[in-house]
Formats: sequence, C-alpha cells, structure tokens
Amino acid sequence: MLNYNKVNNLTGWIVFFFATLVYVLTVEDTASFWDPGEFIAVAYKLQVPHPPGAPFFLLVYRMFSFFAFGNELQVAYWMNIASALFSGFTILFLFWSITLFGKKLFKVEMGQESKGHTIALMGAGIVGALAYTFSDSFWFSAVEAEVYAMSSFFTAIVIWAFLKWDVITDPREENRWMIFIAYLVGLSIGVHLLNLVTLPALALIYYFKKYPNPNLKGAFYALVLGGVALIIINNIIIPGLPSIAGSVEIFFVNSLGLPFGSGIIVFSALFIGALIWAMFFSIREKKVLLNTILLSLTFILIGYGSYAMIVIRANADTVINENNPKDVLSFVSYLKREQYGDRPLLHGRYFTADIIDQEEGAPIYVKGENKYEIVDYQINSTYDPEHTTILPRIYSTQDRHRQIYRAKLGLREGEKPSFSDNIYFMFSHQLGHMYWRYFMWNFSGRESDFSDAPWLGFWDAFDDTYPDYIQDNKAHNNYLMLPFILGIIGLIFQAKKDPKSFYVTLMLFLMMGAVLVLYLNSPPVEPRERDYIYVGSFYAFAIWIGIGVMALTHWIAKLNKNFAVAGIIATMIAFPVPAIMGIQNWNDHDRSDRFFSVDSARNFLASCEPNAILFTGGDNDTFPLWYVQEVEGFRTDVRVIVLSYFDTDWYVDQMRRPVNESPAIDFTLEPRNYRKGTNDVLYVSERPGLDAISAREYLKLLKNESDLLKLRSSFKGTLFSVPSKNLILDVNKDEVRAKGVIPEHMEDLMVDQLNMRVKGNYVTKGGMMLMDMIVTNNWERPIYFNNTSLASIGFDLSDHVVMEGLTYRLLPVKKPEYVEELVNTDKAYDNVMNDFAFRGMNNPDNYFDDEFRRFTSNHRSALNSLTIALLEENQTEKARDIQMLSLEAFPHEAIPYDLANGQAVPLLFELGEDDWAMDIIEKISHRSVQMLQFYTERDRAIDREAMIAGEMLKYFVPLLKERGYDEMATQIQNDMDRIFGQSSGGNQLQRR
Repeated sequence: MLNYNKVNNLTGWIVFFFATLVYVLTVEDTASFWDPGEFIAVAYKLQVPHPPGAPFFLLVYRMFSFFAFGNELQVAYWMNIASALFSGFTILFLFWSITLFGKKLFKVEMGQESKGHTIALMGAGIVGALAYTFSDSFWFSAVEAEVYAMSSFFTAIVIWAFLKWDVITDPREENRWMIFIAYLVGLSIGVHLLNLVTLPALALIYYFKKYPNPNLKGAFYALVLGGVALIIINNIIIPGLPSIAGSVEIFFVNSLGLPFGSGIIVFSALFIGALIWAMFFSIREKKVLLNTILLSLTFILIGYGSYAMIVIRANADTVINENNPKDVLSFVSYLKREQYGDRPLLHGRYFTADIIDQEEGAPIYVKGENKYEIVDYQINSTYDPEHTTILPRIYSTQDRHRQIYRAKLGLREGEKPSFSDNIYFMFSHQLGHMYWRYFMWNFSGRESDFSDAPWLGFWDAFDDTYPDYIQDNKAHNNYLMLPFILGIIGLIFQAKKDPKSFYVTLMLFLMMGAVLVLYLNSPPVEPRERDYIYVGSFYAFAIWIGIGVMALTHWIAKLNKNFAVAGIIATMIAFPVPAIMGIQNWNDHDRSDRFFSVDSARNFLASCEPNAILFTGGDNDTFPLWYVQEVEGFRTDVRVIVLSYFDTDWYVDQMRRPVNESPAIDFTLEPRNYRKGTNDVLYVSERPGLDAISAREYLKLLKNESDLLKLRSSFKGTLFSVPSKNLILDVNKDEVRAKGVIPEHMEDLMVDQLNMRVKGNYVTKGGMMLMDMIVTNNWERPIYFNNTSLASIGFDLSDHVVMEGLTYRLLPVKKPEYVEELVNTDKAYDNVMNDFAFRGMNNPDNYFDDEFRRFTSNHRSALNSLTIALLEENQTEKARDIQMLSLEAFPHEAIPYDLANGQAVPLLFELGEDDWAMDIIEKISHRSVQMLQFYTERDRAIDREAMIAGEMLKYFVPLLKERGYDEMATQIQNDMDRIFGQSSGGNQLQRR
C-alpha cells in the first residue's frame, strides 16, 4: 500500500524541481526592462526604491547577490534566479494545496488514503501545478527580479498553511499555525500587499471549520470579518501606526518643545507596553482567543518591522533614495504612495466634471530646524454634483484619457456621460479588456505580444487568415481552450461535491481578480500590459484545473470501477493541457541571451562626455541606467537626473551632493526657494512691453522673492510668476571657445544668446530647477537629454541641442532652418562604432518583446540621423558603415523591419545599396498590406501600427518610381487602391 504522505511530499518536490528547472533555463541573464533594473540596483546596495518599498524583498535578494562572488556582471542573474526559486516554491505549495482540496473533495480522512485516491490526487496536483507553471503571466514574473514572484510565493504558502490548519484537530497546534500564518502575512507586507487580499476568502476556512452547520448569513459575516482584518492591516497597521506616531511626534516637538524623536519614543513605549500588558492579561485570565489574536498581531508587526530598513537606509543618504523617507512624516507619505495621487472608489467625478470649489485640507508638515513646519495644505476639491456618480470608473481628466473615454463610449465633445456609460466602461474595459482578456491569455490563448492583443479561442487554431506577422510572432499561442475547459470542469465539480471548499476557492479567484480590478480602478490606458497584477486569481483557477482532473477520475471510475486505473487514465487525458501550454509558451518566455535592456543603457551613457549630466524620462529610460551604474559600475561619472523627480525638493537636495564619481550639481536657488509647497508652479504673466528677460537676472529675483514677480492668489496666497516666455541666457563666446565644448565645424553656429522659451503657460518646479542648473552650470559640465526628456521639458531647446549618439547635448548654438537635426558626426560616429553594444540582437532565436522592439527602433532612428548628417558632409563611407551596422546589428530575421528602416530606404538608395533598400521595401510593404487587410476584415480600429503601415505604403511609391522600380511601385499602388479605394496616395511619411 502506498504511503500517502511520503508520495505526496516526494511528488510535490519533484514538481518543484521541474518547475524551478524550467525557470532557471529561461531566466533573464541580466536586468530586464521596467522595474527589475531599479530593484536589482536597490537590492544590491540596500537603497530606497519607489513607494511603498519592498524592504524584505530587498534583504532577501541582496543575499542572492552573494552568489555572484564579487562578479558584478553576475549579480542580476543571481537575483533573477531568486525569482525562479521562489516561483518554484509557489508551484510546490500549489501542488500541496490541490491535494489538500482533493482530500476534502473525496472525503478522505488522514491515514485512510487508498492507492486509488493517492494516484488520483497526485495526477490532479501535477496537472494543476504544471498548468500554472507554464501559464503566461506567472512565467513572465518567474524569470526576472521583481516583487511578484516572491509575492506569489507568500500567497501560495499562506493559502497552503490555512488548508493545513483546517485539518489540524489539536487546538494548541491550531494556534501555532495561526501565529505562523500571521508572521508570513507580516513578512509579505515587506514584499507586496497582494497577499492581504486573500484574507476574506481564508476567513471562510475558519468559519467552516469552527461552525459545523454553516449558513449564508454566517458565511457573509465571516467574509466581512476577513475584510475587517484586511482593512486593519492595510489601513491601520501599515500606514495608521506611523501616522498616529507622526501626530504624537508633532505634538511633542511643536507643542511641548521636546527634541525630535521624543514623540516616537513615547508612542512606541506606550504601544509596546500596552501590547505586553494585554498579553499578560490574556494569559492570567486564560483568554486563549485573545492571546492568539495578540500573538498574531505581534508577529505581523515583527514581519512588518522589515520597513525599518527603509528609514535606516534613507538616513544613510544612499544614491537611490526615492522620496527620502528619513523621518516619520516623510515615511508615512512614502507608505501611502501620496506622490501617485488617488483614484475615486465609491463616489467621485466623471472626467467631464468641473471644480466648483476648493478649500484647504490637512496641513503638510516637514522637518525644520527646531520643529515641524507647515509647508503646504492638502487641497479638497468640490466637483459639480451633476458630473459625479457612485462607483466612478471614467474619472481621469488627462487629455489622452478623455479622448479614449469618448472614443470607447461614442460621446461627442462636450457631451456628458451617463451612469450607464460609466458601468459599461467598467464591464467592457476594466473587467473585460483589462482582466478577462488577461485571464483568457493564460488559459485559452494569446494572439501576439502587440499592444492590446486579444485572446484566442479554439476556433482560432483553424483560422488561416492571420497574417504572417502575427503567426510568426513568438507570443502567438493557442491552447485550444483546454486549460479553460478543464478549469471550468473542476469549478463545477468542486461546487457540486465540496461546496464549502468551492466558496473558498471562488472567493480567492474573485478577490485577487475582479474585486482587485474594481479596487484599482485603472485609467483607460496603462504604460504596459498589467496582467501580472492578477496572477493570484489565475493561481486560484489553476486549483480548479487540478480539480478538473479529479472530476475526470470520478467519471472514469464510474465506468471501470477501478479508482487507481481511473486516476492514471484521467491524468494521461489531462496531461496534454500543461504540455501544450509549455510547448506554446516556451519561445516567448525564454529570456536567455538577452542583453539589450542593459546594452541600450550603456549606449546612452557611452554617448555622454565625462562628468556629464543626463536627463531621462520614463522608467525604461532610467532604471537600466541605474542598474549599470550602481551594479556594474559603468560610467558612474555621469549624473542621471529623472526629469519628473526634479519637481520634488528631496530630489533636488540629492543632486546637490556628490555621488560616486559625479560631483555635486550647483544651483543658484536655495532650498527655501524649492522646498515642498514653494514655487510648485510658476505661472507665465507676460508684462506689456517686456519681450524677454535675462534668465540669470530672473533667478536672482526669484531667489530674493522679489515683489516684481509676486502674484496674488485667493487660495494659495502669494505666488511667483514668469514675466516673459522668453528667458535669455547670455553666452560669452570667448569663454565657451576656451572650454572647447563647440565642435569645430559648428563654431559658425554659435549664438550670443540662448533663448529658453517656455512652451506653455507655466513652468513647473522641475522646469525652474532645470533652468537654474543650465544657467548656473555656465557650460562647465556637459548637459544631455534623451529623446523622451527632451520632448517633456517645459522649454523649447530643440534648436540648441546636438546629437552625439543616442543623446542630445545642449550647446550655445542654433540650428539652421534647413537642417533637420544637428549632429556632431565625429563624436557620434566614434561612439556608435566603438562604444555601442548590441549583444544578442542578431539572433533570430532570441525573444524580443515590444519593449525591445521599441528600443531597437530608437537605435535605428538615431543611426539614420547620423547617416543623414554624414551624407550632408560627404562622408559617404562612414555613412555606409553606419547603415550596414544598423542592418547587421538588428537584422530583420531577429527584429522585423520597422518605421526607422522605412525611413532608411532613401539613404540606402543614395549609398548605392539598392538591394538592401528593396529588401526593406518588399518586407515592409508585404507586412503592411497584410496588416491593413487584416484590420479591414476584422473591423478593427486603426491603431498607431496600422496608421504607420498605411503611411509607409504611400511613402514607398514615389521612391520606387524615382529609382525606376515601376513594377514594384505599381504593385504597391494597386494594393493601396484595393484597400483604401482609388483615392489612395498622399503625404509622404515624415521622420520622427
């Protein structure tokens, strides 16, 4: 007879090793795009990441970096291995959770497991666990150093621990397990808060065990109490205790005149003392439940204590120190993620709502010299009640979001949305597009990795109308709906055979899925696909997949009367489900041999002169740069400045300090001029007759808070203005020449004055500090922008920047009107040919997702700009070198030709490389025609990719005719006429 416990343990560990092996084989070799670059850099030196932080994650992943044994190039790999290992443990606890659910479903008592039950449960656990192993969203997080892998591990072990607690009969053991669960929950706070969402569902397990005759009313109360536990931890313990401590601290310092920290000490002593007294009281009075609750609270707080690291490291002034949470007040702001704003949940505005009133809310304190000072007040806005609603879903007032709302809801400009529009958006977009689509990606299939790609069904596997560019996309995966069907079978079977467990699983599924969607209340568009947020919901569905195998076993056993054989047959029938998922998903989840996320960062830094200052924009412009500097130690002389952070006082303060090999940045303005609540916005108030003002003199007036700049505001009191849109910086040409910053061939472009013209009607604090830095720097240190930050700054500097590779250097020159882009050809050519890296980008077997393709396109475009400049200088051979490098480093077989390649066609013709030019035209036109036909046949809205495809076709026709390729031109024209009608043609494609 099989020993169930031994078999269960052994099989679970085998599944664990297999899943971990899968993740290790497909793990990213370095820091991938998005947050991993930041997390690896921060974990490596225990720094302060973006709010609300993940201190326990950082501590654990820091330990994994030790396996690199001092080799900085291996640090990222070993941190990624940590995610692979935690993901493997997630699969282990999923397997054991499925078998525990199975024992309850088959009503198998401890020690009474038959051979048939053992085989059936092992098969169910294997299929369910492997289905989740190969699921799209979970696999994505399993191979990169992000918090979601470790967070999934905590979710899995807490669910398993509750299921183990459920089968324990000894009250002492029950309490020990409950305290253990509380400790896990506390630790998980230092990773991610997803784990807390499981509490209402897990409260059902407690209710069903403690109350043998459950009813709907009791189950409802259990859910409510679970929700209360969630609120206590999420809203009271995490931000609440520090908030109360902050209030006590302000009272002790400001009202009683005691030193900084006195309030914290008193509050901590009182709270800990009260907790200890309560424990002794529970022991003396033999209040077992109270004692268990208090011990659980204590262990939650012990786990939560990992957040002390954030404050400790912030006070160490680490290089990366986001929000600088040095004291209790800034720490509370950090925990509450106040920098990100808030989203209305139960009641709020429509996107059409106007503000009809504003009033000062709670004061905002910062630590001053001797006390905490009020620097600003929160703003409480009142909106037009005609444009507010319960459960607001269409609330964002960003221009782009307004446009999307109107497009999706069919609203005309100025038309007020209705409540039905609001609910329609919630179901169609938030629950449909942003959850159900992700769910079906994981259990049915995914069309591609292009933005907003739909899910695939069984019928799509037999659809031969998909264009080549979709069928060839490595993320074109179809599981024939088999995981979905098996999961639905398991759902129905559990609901029928074990309703109590079904309600637990259902609540896990809903709380980490649909309920989370409603709570997050996402805007209509995100920077990237957010499917990884809902992996907890997919985890619950994987349990049903495992139970689906049990259902097959049950039905087969009715036919052959042999449960063991039925278990084997059911497992064999169901095993192709995870097998198909693994086969389909492997090539688009294998991240080995990918380095361009890091190489592109190196290329940005390599484009800068020594001791430079480089402004960046979004996450992917910044986080990989942090990684290569902080971990690999590459070009630490370059000071990377995140443009959006420049709006904060804590970040400007950090720029005033030396970092690594980069000296401090000098400013004219003082901390009092840019502290929180001061000069957040400078409104343009043009004075009659004043066409321009000296930027240097303006800074002096602003520094001295001159009455000449003051504006009166009924709400904010005194504000300072910008008296002219033209801020002039005088240039001492002789001094600039002596510094040698102007390329020889651009000396005739030097100007006596540089006009930093304000783009809009105001200047943000970040813009003010940028202007200050430019003026105060006086051309001492090279100042660069990447393309994102250059487009985002509040001043028009486009005529005064020179491209030197991937970056644009600010110089006192002015671009002639006939020149599209100023390029320092000697410097850019040297940087590109000798210092740029493109590892693995020519390998067609590698998987390059949308972000890799975007950065590839940026590189191709930059190489085109350099080619144009070289041709204008008659440096034909160098121009050919650059174009050949572009084609060899990023071949079509690895990274399909894109817009930048289309723009390179006339350059290749000019260089006499007609074969390459025609190859690009043929491949892009073939794809474009297929894409436009596909969009037309499927009645899809024309997105950016389709618009580019149409413009490319129009662009190629005159080029081909000019070069004598009339047959190809006629063919493309005929294709356009067939797609667009006889009026096709039109404007040529403009270079980005």
